[in-house]
Amino acid sequence: MTTAPERPQPPARASLVQQFELGLDAPICLTWELTYACNLECAHCLSSSGRRDPRELTTAQCEAVIDELRRMQVFYVNIGGGEPTIRPDFWHLLEYAVDHQVGVKFSTNGVRLTPERARFLAGTDYVDVQISLDGATAEVNDYVRGPGSYDTALTALRNLADAGFRDAKISVVCTRQNIGQLDEFKAVADRFGATLRLTRLRPSGRGADVWDELHPRPEQQRELYDWLMAHGEDVLTGDSFFHLAAFGQSLPGLNLCGAGRVVCLIDPVGDVYACPFAIHEQFLAGNVLHDGGFQRVWQTSALFRELRSPQTGGACASCRFYDGCRGGCMAAKFFTGLPLDGPDPECVQGYGESALADPARTVPAPSQDHSRAAPTRNQPVMLTLGPRPDALTLPGTPPVSACAQSPLAGFAPADPGH
Repeated sequence: MTTAPERPQPPARASLVQQFELGLDAPICLTWELTYACNLECAHCLSSSGRRDPRELTTAQCEAVIDELRRMQVFYVNIGGGEPTIRPDFWHLLEYAVDHQVGVKFSTNGVRLTPERARFLAGTDYVDVQISLDGATAEVNDYVRGPGSYDTALTALRNLADAGFRDAKISVVCTRQNIGQLDEFKAVADRFGATLRLTRLRPSGRGADVWDELHPRPEQQRELYDWLMAHGEDVLTGDSFFHLAAFGQSLPGLNLCGAGRVVCLIDPVGDVYACPFAIHEQFLAGNVLHDGGFQRVWQTSALFRELRSPQTGGACASCRFYDGCRGGCMAAKFFTGLPLDGPDPECVQGYGESALADPARTVPAPSQDHSRAAPTRNQPVMLTLGPRPDALTLPGTPPVSACAQSPLAGFAPADPGH
């Protein structure tokens, strides 16, 4: 019988970042996608959500995962999807987690946050609610999230505020369409007594289809950096923007890639991935049902041990800004076909641009897609724009989703006689 190798130990007087880079006994931030089912079809959805996976963990299996998280002393879990509140046992699992001293932060588009549910949440300890909003106006938001989604989100925020729920979060994926609305987003948050949370657009899931059209331009990256430097103490980022540290000064936070070290993701069928933004077979560490439970996967998987071993800076090591940006985001590099030890595709010093121009670059095919085969009334405008530019120029490149091939792919027109 072989035993797993010991976890690398930090050097004496190691900094907090050095300790985190070598991994912890339990994740600081665990993201759990409860379902891939969703009432929306957001153009940039990193998990390509839409349809439920019939292999979803059962209620009892989810309870067992929560029991294990309690034993590991994981204090809270980020629950998402898909739209988690669509899952019939969502509210039961939320209560089960809280009753077992595992706090819950869940992300929602607000579709099920009725006044009654808002009052329930306001009276429940250890629960945080995050409402997704990608435009400070309906025009900008609904362009990527679908018709009516802006009104749904604001109604949910209003219900929470009216119920006395304190400090809800407004989660914004930063795009070139909404960077100019940062002050307006902050005003919306202030109006509802909420906290603004900005996150980075990643080219994963359906986000790969629209990344070329949506990711902020270089001058907008600077605008975002300057805005965060001025408002950073009042705005959350989840360490999304550590690549911006190459402008000269690090933003508040850890400023490192925590994949497999301090963060990971459990998907609806129990697969454990190193990064919430990299749901791909290359970053699959194990499964909670088949590999001895979550704790065993977290502490002994070969992938996580590799990520926790000392890393080289690769091509970025000689850059004077490396200690600040750490080479950028692993997921952003992987899904744009760049080497993991190379520059971030949005490197603010311009090194990503030359890397993206490499003719040998190969964009990886998705390992899964839960998008609906036929469009619905909630389909955002972005999904009618057709395939991404590189799919037009690379012979044999399959579309990432049916919607990337044709806005009517899989759609059966109604019988004109009915």
